[in-house]
Amino acid sequence: MNKPNVGPTVAVLICGMFLAILNQTMVNVAIPHMMTDLNVSTTTIQWLSTGFMLANAIMIPISTFLMSTFRTKWLFAVSMLLFTAGSFICGIGPTFSIVLIGRIIQAIGAGIMMPLVTNIFLRIFPPEKMGKAMGMMGIAMVFAPAVGPTFAGYMVEHYSWRILFFVMVPLGAAEVIFTLRYLTNVLPQSYPKLDWIGAILSTVGLGALLYGLSEAGSRTWQDGVVITSIIIGLVFLLFFVYHQLTTDVPLLNLKVFGNVTFTMSTLVSVIVNMAMFGGMLLLPIYVQNIRGYTPLESGLLLLPGAILMGIMSPISGALFDKLGVRPLAIVGLIITALTTYQFTKLTDGTSYSHIMLLYALRSFGMSFIMMTIMTEGLNALSLALKSHGTAVANTMRQVGSSFGTALLVTVMASRTNAHAAMYTTNISMNHPIVADNVRQFEAVVAAATGLPADIGGAYALTLLGGLISRASSIGGINDAFVVATYITVLGLFCSLFLNRPKNRPAQAKIKS
Repeated sequence: MNKPNVGPTVAVLICGMFLAILNQTMVNVAIPHMMTDLNVSTTTIQWLSTGFMLANAIMIPISTFLMSTFRTKWLFAVSMLLFTAGSFICGIGPTFSIVLIGRIIQAIGAGIMMPLVTNIFLRIFPPEKMGKAMGMMGIAMVFAPAVGPTFAGYMVEHYSWRILFFVMVPLGAAEVIFTLRYLTNVLPQSYPKLDWIGAILSTVGLGALLYGLSEAGSRTWQDGVVITSIIIGLVFLLFFVYHQLTTDVPLLNLKVFGNVTFTMSTLVSVIVNMAMFGGMLLLPIYVQNIRGYTPLESGLLLLPGAILMGIMSPISGALFDKLGVRPLAIVGLIITALTTYQFTKLTDGTSYSHIMLLYALRSFGMSFIMMTIMTEGLNALSLALKSHGTAVANTMRQVGSSFGTALLVTVMASRTNAHAAMYTTNISMNHPIVADNVRQFEAVVAAATGLPADIGGAYALTLLGGLISRASSIGGINDAFVVATYITVLGLFCSLFLNRPKNRPAQAKIKS
């Protein structure tokens, strides 16, 4: 194992993370246009996010085996190559299925890259400097959302969403070159055996559970396919947990949950990611599809919040080193819960500036908790368990993100249908007053358009159907944010149990 040159090493790692996160934030803004171009529904298009995060989650535990088997430089270079190849496939994909395959290949690369970066940071920085170190990492993680949505909005509005993937190809290729030039073999190799049984059980379990959750929006929760998928997923995950606790070389060393600080920090992190990523997918749909704002306006809407997170990331890291995680988590989650609740009151007249302010304040709250909670959990583990803890924490976060996205999109879809049914029932032509109001509306529309009474009446009913659809969609999104608020409040309750351990595990310092 070589002593790393810290400056170039950190630069290469942060650039790689930046590209991976940049792509994800750009895709969120392009979702409404991709729905139209690929001719798919909201519950289908969300697989570009949930499928990415699920494949990412599946790869993260396998990355522990890969990090212990292959040299750091070559592993990071291969992960970037996979991400670049997946980007190219997404760019040329003529159908949703091909684009989804490209996203999964991207996720495989990112799933190796993210825990690899975290483990290298844990190796080259001592615990007392990890707050500032993770703050540096956080700059890349939040600067990408500052640039991504605005750039994506401009490109989608003036060119095509495919540009968002094509631009990753030369950038990814350049990152591979820099990796081979500057990155050294930082992590030691122990050449463990791969737990194939655990990999299969986790893949089937997570995939089936996520499929059931995502299909509930279009099929309803009582549907046989939904119920069967969820049951299969839970059964396989139970077998996975049992296998991990009993096998000699587990895919994920679940014994890290014996550390209370790590367990609570991971739980809070999962809850936060569930609420955050689901909300990030819902907002562009509301802004573009319902309110009619352009993709560029949608991207600019997110810009102040992302910039604020970038500014706050190193500040939060410094506060973490001084105060510990609990006060930051409590303050951050209170702000996040209050602002998420405000998103439950969206209407067809909510001002652009009001939405921007809410998102910025929500991002401000998130900046206190995104990196600090994970850092506290990993710092509580011994050096021997850090790589396992990284894999477990990142896997749980990605699973939480994908489940949160699937759950909130499902709630939005199912509640939209429920609102539409309620509005349709209330406008029953059997009710004399309602019937009279509808006939008056038909007459007004016919007179205003100069159309014959029968054609004008049909046009009026079409307009009425559009109003019902619009109101139902807004109601569905509001209901999804209600669920996101409950999830955030649960995270706030769990954060009360976070506490910095009095005696941190010893960490060997590596001088550069």
